[in-house]
Amino acid sequence: MKVLVTGGAGFVGSHFTDRLLARGDTVVVLDDLSTGREANLAAHVGNPRFTFRRGSILDRELLAKEIRGADLVLHLAAAVGVKYVIENPLHSLQVNVRGAENVIDLVAEHRVKTVVFSTSEIYGKSAKVPFGEDDDRVLGPITSHRWNYSIAKSLDEILALAYHKERGLPAIVVRLFNTCGPRQTGQYGMVVPRFVEQALRGEPITIYGDGTQSRCFGSVFDVVDGVMALLGEPRAVGDIFNVGNDEEVTIRALAERVLRNTGSKSTIRFVPYDVAYESGF
Repeated sequence: MKVLVTGGAGFVGSHFTDRLLARGDTVVVLDDLSTGREANLAAHVGNPRFTFRRGSILDRELLAKEIRGADLVLHLAAAVGVKYVIENPLHSLQVNVRGAENVIDLVAEHRVKTVVFSTSEIYGKSAKVPFGEDDDRVLGPITSHRWNYSIAKSLDEILALAYHKERGLPAIVVRLFNTCGPRQTGQYGMVVPRFVEQALRGEPITIYGDGTQSRCFGSVFDVVDGVMALLGEPRAVGDIFNVGNDEEVTIRALAERVLRNTGSKSTIRFVPYDVAYESGF
């Protein structure tokens, strides 16, 4: 099987590339390296079944060339990370909306089975937990850049399901919750690697807010297992799936766990959200 992985040089995408190559597929990775890294794919250099294309999903001509002949597309390319999205709001919207539209329109043209990766940010600030795929969404004001990502990814989901309904696109939508594991970087605001990096450097671990907010962090290996299982289930086509862990931990407890596991003497410092990001975040 020939598989195109958009965003395949990223943290999650590179792990899917590993799994697909390990099972014998031919894999083409398309990534503009805005947040991905070639180092994530270093183990596959020289593999005749692996090809890396540096390019953007905004380049429709390049994208069309790579989609043509593919048997499966995993669409992970996106502007990701709270810090990156807030600092680059326009580019984030262009990639997450226009880029995704390019992908979905082209895969529909060729009837290529596609997994569109979305996010738990879809649910916004809803207090109803656990989140169900059919739950209502609760978002803040348009003026807050925080919600750009959620709104853009919701459009991706709507497009995928509309193309499935009207044109028979075999699409699956996957909403990833907080995912962590090897190769993840704290550069764009991801909390687990950021805490680990600060602890290993002996710097204060910075918690945004008061630390009582809780999250569930899933292993990237479990995420890959879950999505690969969905690919083998015909009934998954045309539907939406949450993929995440159900072990809840407060951010303060997470920081304390990192301190214990690293043996670090770092202190914990609390930073208000408005200082860390922007007013009204």
